[in-house]
Amino acid sequence: MKTPDTEPTFDLLIVGGGMVGAALAAACSGQGLRIAVTETREPARDWLAGEIDLRVSALSRASQRLLDRLRPRRGPSVWERMTQLGVSPYREMWVWDAIGGASIHFDSADLGEPDLGHIVENRVIQLALWEYLEAAPDVTLLCPVRGAALSLPEMPSGTARPDWARLTLSDGRCLTTRLLVGADGRDSWVRAQAGILTSGWDYDQQAIVAHVRTHEPHRETAWQRFLPTGPLAFLPLADGRCSIVWSVTEERAQALLALDDAPFLGELEQASDRRLGTVTAVGRRVAFPLRLQHADAYVRPRLALIGDAAHAVHPLAGQGVNLGLLDAAQLVDEIGAARERGRDIGGLWTLRRYERARRGDNLRMLGAMDGFKRLFSNANPLLVAARNTGLAVADRLPPLKRLLMAQALGQGADLPRLARR
Repeated sequence: MKTPDTEPTFDLLIVGGGMVGAALAAACSGQGLRIAVTETREPARDWLAGEIDLRVSALSRASQRLLDRLRPRRGPSVWERMTQLGVSPYREMWVWDAIGGASIHFDSADLGEPDLGHIVENRVIQLALWEYLEAAPDVTLLCPVRGAALSLPEMPSGTARPDWARLTLSDGRCLTTRLLVGADGRDSWVRAQAGILTSGWDYDQQAIVAHVRTHEPHRETAWQRFLPTGPLAFLPLADGRCSIVWSVTEERAQALLALDDAPFLGELEQASDRRLGTVTAVGRRVAFPLRLQHADAYVRPRLALIGDAAHAVHPLAGQGVNLGLLDAAQLVDEIGAARERGRDIGGLWTLRRYERARRGDNLRMLGAMDGFKRLFSNANPLLVAARNTGLAVADRLPPLKRLLMAQALGQGADLPRLARR
């Protein structure tokens, strides 16, 4: 362990080597920083042919740009490696209301774009990033390991008040760092150790995820139906299957999981309005609880939270990973700005700039997704009429649809550098 009068062991220490934490480490690599990443387990290295991860993400164009700019000196970029492992573009999107039937259709061709985004297995994203980090000489991967204790400048350390963060690992090692980043998910250990509280609420819903085959082809189109109990999405996969995300009440989720395949497929067909015809096959089904959650603060001296450690959003628009990757890209920008100005990358000048840049955007997205969820799950006749009118009008206004698609693709001018056009 370093003594207080020596330099920190690392400039940047990231707790959590999942998609967002690994992306931050990769984006900071090659910038003259000493970087470490801790993770509880390595990603899967291979899998059976035809097997698809149950957890998938809908990556926006902004996320694609960020990942494509993570390019080693030799070999493919992270995005190019992901395409080798398998990604599934979606070019159109249909959204419709189960009560009233109004719908809106989005087509990437209207923007002159090849697609609206890509459906990618989470394990594909993580493996491509992990391979990048393994080849980076300035990144130390510590795995498998967990955090055991965390000391920040404002916390008593037992002997002195250090001016950097100190992380004790489950194997007894002690690491010091100028900046510690919590990228360890919705139930963040780092956030809890730092004493940062969260605001939010449980939705009393669970999202059932599975892979299904349908009689009608998905046509590289994402399909989403808003039901009174929650949204149902069919996300297109490259092999012709669809990944479903079906949000229902907790009681309904347990009842659906308990069904045999045939009755489950019948329930799914009815819920999907048979838009893709008969659902002919389903794989393993799992469910996870849904919650809106927002950290009361993103930063402390020497500490920043990114991704789900800072915010958890309803999955109805698939924005969780995209928000986390924008967090990572923004923090990269602020670290770079601090170094250009000779400032401390773990100081509050740097970290509050990051918090100001991301907190408002994330809060707006959390509010929008929560609003959509509540609006479309409400059977009040006035609200039903209003939302159906809104969908119908929006579908007939091409400029509005193009604006909505451009925002979803990530074509704004205020994005972090790595995600910008």
